[in-house]
Amino acid sequence: MRIVITGVTRGLGRALTEEFIKAGHTVIGCGRAGDAIFDLRMTHGAPHDFSCVDVALDNKVAIWAAKVLENDSPPDLLINNAALMNRLSPLWEQEDREFTKLVDVNIRGVQNVIRHFVPAMVAKKRGVIVNLSSGWGRSVSPEVAPYCMSKWAIEGLTKALASELPAGMAAVPLNPGVIDTDMLRSCWADGAAGYPKAEAWAKTAAPFILSLGPRQNGQSVSVGGGED
Repeated sequence: MRIVITGVTRGLGRALTEEFIKAGHTVIGCGRAGDAIFDLRMTHGAPHDFSCVDVALDNKVAIWAAKVLENDSPPDLLINNAALMNRLSPLWEQEDREFTKLVDVNIRGVQNVIRHFVPAMVAKKRGVIVNLSSGWGRSVSPEVAPYCMSKWAIEGLTKALASELPAGMAAVPLNPGVIDTDMLRSCWADGAAGYPKAEAWAKTAAPFILSLGPRQNGQSVSVGGGED
């Protein structure tokens, strides 16, 4: 299977990348951290491919997508994973610059990737788009309002996309569950330690994601938890 995934340099994206490759799939990924992308290139050669791309920049995504799609080979699975967490504070204390940066990555970044990859998938009438949501895309907590907003947006965007796809395809908003990552530690500090590490999570999440298909089109699902 040919898998395109964003945000591969750390956390869930890196863990999924390693697990997919271990299972024999081809992974084409992107991230913003040049040193981590270099490490992935050195560790996993062709047919895998990793590029330094900021998904918030539409022109950069367009160039990356053109390279990936140049042999008329759209992905079988497209995973929008890249995301940012806001600084913890009440909504009225969130600065415009930080809020805009989060929107640019968490919402506009997802649309940029969809805009440049999904037409090739639609032309073939096959493929699955998985957009990473969150428990905070279906509920809320104080001091994370911008992040909640972005993931609620992903839920709606993905379900609307699902209604537009031809038969045989799927778009699925996926809640990964609670995982001990740098992002979670920025919210819960050492409280995150009671949850699975990304590497352990990926052993369950990777096969679960690979099992998603037309039956789940437009359904809010959670790793290991079926439809919500």
